[in-house]
Amino acid sequence: MQNSRHYAILTGRRLLCAVRLRLGTGLSCDNKRNLRILPAQFSRNRKQETNVSALFKPVQVQANADDEDVGSELVGKLEKSELLKILNKFAQRREIKALCSENGLDSYLQQQAFGSFRRYCIEAENLPVDVHIIFSDIMQGAGHIDDIFPYFLRHAKTVFPHLDCMDDLKKISDLRQPANWYSNARAITRKIVFHSGPTNSGKTYHAMERYLGAKSGVYCGPLKLLATEVYNKANERGTPCDLVTGEERKYGISETSPANHVACTVEMTSVNTPYEVAVIDEIQQIRDPQRGWAWTRAFLGLIADEVHVCGEAGALELLQKICETTGETVEVRRYDRLTELTVEDSALGSLDNVMPGDCIVCFSKHDIYTVSREIEARGKEVAVIYGGLPPGTKLAQAAKFNDPENSCKVMVATDAIGMGLNLSIRRVVFYSLVKPTMNEKGEREIDTISISSALQIAGRAGRFRTQWEHGYVTAFKSEDLVTLKRLLSQTPEPLKQAGLHPTADQIELYAYHLPNSSLSNLMDIFVNLCTVDDSLYFMCNIEDFKFLAEMIQHVPLPLRARYVFCCAPINRKMPFVCSMFLKVARQYSRNEPITFEFIKRNCGLPLKMPKTILDLVHLEAVFDVMDLYLWLSYRFMDLFPEAARVRDAQKELDEIIQQGVFQITRLLKNTEAGQDSDGSTFNMRRVTYVKEPRLPSTSRGRLTERLLAQGLLTPGMLSELRKEWDAQGTNVKDSQDYGPDSDDEEAGSTKKTLRRKRRK
Repeated sequence: MQNSRHYAILTGRRLLCAVRLRLGTGLSCDNKRNLRILPAQFSRNRKQETNVSALFKPVQVQANADDEDVGSELVGKLEKSELLKILNKFAQRREIKALCSENGLDSYLQQQAFGSFRRYCIEAENLPVDVHIIFSDIMQGAGHIDDIFPYFLRHAKTVFPHLDCMDDLKKISDLRQPANWYSNARAITRKIVFHSGPTNSGKTYHAMERYLGAKSGVYCGPLKLLATEVYNKANERGTPCDLVTGEERKYGISETSPANHVACTVEMTSVNTPYEVAVIDEIQQIRDPQRGWAWTRAFLGLIADEVHVCGEAGALELLQKICETTGETVEVRRYDRLTELTVEDSALGSLDNVMPGDCIVCFSKHDIYTVSREIEARGKEVAVIYGGLPPGTKLAQAAKFNDPENSCKVMVATDAIGMGLNLSIRRVVFYSLVKPTMNEKGEREIDTISISSALQIAGRAGRFRTQWEHGYVTAFKSEDLVTLKRLLSQTPEPLKQAGLHPTADQIELYAYHLPNSSLSNLMDIFVNLCTVDDSLYFMCNIEDFKFLAEMIQHVPLPLRARYVFCCAPINRKMPFVCSMFLKVARQYSRNEPITFEFIKRNCGLPLKMPKTILDLVHLEAVFDVMDLYLWLSYRFMDLFPEAARVRDAQKELDEIIQQGVFQITRLLKNTEAGQDSDGSTFNMRRVTYVKEPRLPSTSRGRLTERLLAQGLLTPGMLSELRKEWDAQGTNVKDSQDYGPDSDDEEAGSTKKTLRRKRRK
């Protein structure tokens, strides 16, 4: 009787296992020892899988057993030591590893899943009845160890939910045909006109004439300054025009009556509004590693009868290839430079040789400060322009330099002058030819400037219809002049690819399938899984986005709001701005309004006139915080209710910064003297938001000077190297005390290189 009962139980549990096996896991059993896989759910490139799998974070599975230990009642308790032996043997079987691979589990996922399954089985007080029975069978010799696989696979899919939705994820991130995303643009036949030419050739002028004469139009520019210039010009010529930037809205008629013409920054371009004429300026920026996606979106998505694009000749081939996917053709209009540009045969050599109308172009704030002070020490007034300055300050410095009646005849600037400012420059002098850049992997590199950059900057000399119609260009150092001539003798390199970027909708779909993943992790997975037509497109760098996502990962925010916050235009090298970004996100997450009082309290308003470079840098950071507030106020109006007060305060701050820049030499002297704004002494290192170094004295040795001049060593690196060598008991003769430097991110790899050279 007992044997009959045992046989019935055994038969019943075998039937239960068979049902679960067939319905729950996609496996069938021809016999106990030969498992057969049904048609695969998906197939993936093995190399790609290996790279991507590490991005999927395992979900913790709690060993919460059934309320009643049914398995033990049916077949008795399991011996944990024997169970562990079976699990280890199961994980080591070659056949099981092959089955895992065929079901989407590569070696990394297998290791993670095996570990989780082992812990689950050992730590659970009561295993599910089917799992309990299959282990009992194996222990009693009535089952085969491979019978565990269906239950292991079920567990693995719980630990890694993406195994069940990989096909969906790959469909969401299929970016091979971005032209099809814009059905309204594809529904019309657009006329594409490419205005091709170098700087100062009038290409943008001709496109703008068509824009101003149209019934409706949109101008898409790379900078707020350019969009504002078009807005002002259009309204002055009697064409009502609205201005739309990330931080500002202005109206040619009124807020309730939109104008037919819009001037906007390219990221703010509407792809839902029809226009007669659209102008996309600086189209070569479509290849930009960070912002290229915005030009791609505008070029593919604008609903306009005519789309006029302006830029370098190197963009033509790429645009023609993209238009083949849209069924459109490109009409090319070529322009020659309107004024003569001469490359001089001798380098400047010394700042004693600076002449009226000269613009010294530097690629770091440190060089800006050094050169500005040295020129003013020679009794010449200097206008200063660099990327971190507010738009109003840039315009004021440009106006001072352009005014023939003003005593300021020399400018010191970064490559920020390459776009967005009308400058009357006689000669461009390249202080160096190397600058930090960001590669496609998001890594900082120091390299010679590109042909495109050299031509763009040099072309600012000799502007049409100014006092200096014949332009000149040279280098500061004689050893750079040969390289400069070589760069300027070439045509811009052809563009190969246009940028793309994941949209909020795509990331939300990813989050639906992977609810336990962070936003940063979702972006990583998307970029690694996405399918892109490499012959035309590339995925833009997402490091800045991920940096902000990781900063606010612990702040409870809805996914859409989190995505928008992470799109904010923030310089992540400015800790003060980043800390304010985090405070604002926390306040928003509590559903508490971010008021003007909040900004005043956290930014130390009212602000005083700067007395040192540190004060000036802090004021620039506060200006960026106000920009952040205004940018968010157009996206979350309810919780950023005082944009008008912030904008008024920002205008006052712009004027304060202008006064500070006008007196930049005095600020530099105060900084070197170690005098704080309140008259007390200060330590450069204690100001965490400062990104630029103190100015060095002249005690550096030849090697140090050469490395700094070539851009292979920054003051920040030198400071860190000094610490390392001091720690090793090595006397370093060429040592200097610098503050924090904006190039610290480059220090790691360069230090290793220099250490290797020192050992040799």
